[in-house]
Amino acid sequence: MRLSARVDYALRAAAELAAASGGPVTAEQLARAQAIPGKFLENILTQLRRAGLVRSQRGPVGGYWLARPAPEISLADIIRAVDGPLANVRGERPEDVDYDGAARSLQQVWIALRASERSILESVTLEHLATGKLPESVRSLAENPDAWAS
Repeated sequence: MRLSARVDYALRAAAELAAASGGPVTAEQLARAQAIPGKFLENILTQLRRAGLVRSQRGPVGGYWLARPAPEISLADIIRAVDGPLANVRGERPEDVDYDGAARSLQQVWIALRASERSILESVTLEHLATGKLPESVRSLAENPDAWAS
């Protein structure tokens, strides 16, 4: 899986919003906290707002905040908002690709890969990131990444 800089920045900014103590956070504060280029972040925040994940307010007491509680926003939600579907093959859903001959089983591999990505990215929320308390299944896999293969 390859994550774009846009996804990386979006996840980091969203984690900062989840950790904020309630009031709006300016784009400048988010950019500074995570060393994200300001103009790039503004575009990302616009995408997150359009997806209904963040809200914004202009003015001297303006800024951004999460549109839903942090436990209700998964990493998958953020990724889909800025980069589209979690896994696709040449821009198509894995179910829609078709292979012949010896490569026929590739479709099943792509479907399984997407399911594996989803199982992690949909189970981790912004609250998990903000508090540093990841789900046990994710912590276990991160601590021993080769264990699943046995």
